[in-house]
Amino acid sequence: MSAHPKALVLDFGGVVTKTLFETHALTERALGLRAGTLAWRGPFDPANDPLWRSMQADEISERDYWKTRTREVGALVGEDWADMSTFVRRARGAEPEAVVRPEADRAIRAANAAGVRLAILSNELDLFYGADFRERLPLLSLFETIVDATYTGVLKPDARAYQSVGDALGLPIEDCVFVDDQKRNIDGALAAGMRAVWFDVAQPAKSYAEALGHFGIALP
Repeated sequence: MSAHPKALVLDFGGVVTKTLFETHALTERALGLRAGTLAWRGPFDPANDPLWRSMQADEISERDYWKTRTREVGALVGEDWADMSTFVRRARGAEPEAVVRPEADRAIRAANAAGVRLAILSNELDLFYGADFRERLPLLSLFETIVDATYTGVLKPDARAYQSVGDALGLPIEDCVFVDDQKRNIDGALAAGMRAVWFDVAQPAKSYAEALGHFGIALP
């Protein structure tokens, strides 16, 4: 492992954008639901979200979790929703920048300004957000490559997922710092030989500061 990493590799949902758990109020307003209708809170209240606990125990996949929530929320508005992208578009409207974490924006721009190479490694970017989402999010233009399992079919924590982003960057994966909000994906990255930072969605500034610290950069 070289002394200085060269690339910052970010998960997308939860790391670059706020989680859907954090934007329940926005979702309820957008869908015309009574405030407090959406009670599941995932990592913010796992004790009261048994489906989330099942995912964390690897009894169901992350995709299975969100497929179930998509069907549930669609039913609340009297519609049959099969695709997560329908949920995201309806819940978050036409302003994708409104759900980008401000800490993410600052960290990504600071890394780019310092010459750090940027990549995204996601299990579901276009599957969840829709193929047109990244065209409406100028921040993504700063990323050199986006590796999305929507198309590759290789999901984190499979070692091949981490190798694929290293290959896309033309770097050994040990020269990358990977950031993800799912601990099993962090474990997979470490096992594959990557440096990794677990992203605590409850403390985004602290998590980004830790990630940038690998490059000797302070979070603005």
